[in-house]
Amino acid sequence: MRLNSLFLLLLLSGAVHAGDVCNPTKLVGPYAFQLSGSTTISGTPQPTASLCRITFDGSSVVSGTASATFSGVLLGNPVTGTYEAKSDCSVTWKLQDDSGAFQNFSGTLSPDGTRVQFRQTDPGGAQRGIMQKTSDTCSAADLQKKYKFTVSGSTTPMQPGEVPHTVSAEGALDVAQNSSFQVDSDCSVHFVLALPPEYSPMTMRGFLVNGGKEILAFQTDPGAMVAARFRSDSK
Repeated sequence: MRLNSLFLLLLLSGAVHAGDVCNPTKLVGPYAFQLSGSTTISGTPQPTASLCRITFDGSSVVSGTASATFSGVLLGNPVTGTYEAKSDCSVTWKLQDDSGAFQNFSGTLSPDGTRVQFRQTDPGGAQRGIMQKTSDTCSAADLQKKYKFTVSGSTTPMQPGEVPHTVSAEGALDVAQNSSFQVDSDCSVHFVLALPPEYSPMTMRGFLVNGGKEILAFQTDPGAMVAARFRSDSK
């Protein structure tokens, strides 16, 4: 009898853990997302990195701005679209840029509504996506003193004599010692990241998320398809 009771309790605890429940109305307001990986949408596999700031209006409409690096070229457009969030924590949305093209996404919302793990669902779309809640407005005061970071991606030659590189690095960033930081009111942040000598300094653009405790970013230098994440240990 005790064994049967224990078995039942284990089953129930597993079911609760596996079946998160979300309140769809928590997906509202501004979010920033980063998407990276390889895409075959244009035919042959190509590395890509995207960074967006979008706002969910609470009534199935989403709008914002999107930037992407593809074949080493940085592109940016305003975007509009629709979304659907469900109580099983699934989220889908589609974005249309000013060319008329649509991109489709699907992911899983965290129960507190602050984070979405997602992928692009168009055939050949990039698969590594993270979206996090950002603030309505930000200032330099929202920056943390120090961040740990990971950087990954690749570069493609844009000028004669250049060679492609794979980029993979991690380290720590002291904001006070980096005089290049600029924070805009929409929570976007611009700075230069200096890595070990084998890499050139990277011009970064990102968004402060999670109350400034994290930054989702990508490199904006020509030829770069490089994504970066910064996390602070501050509580």
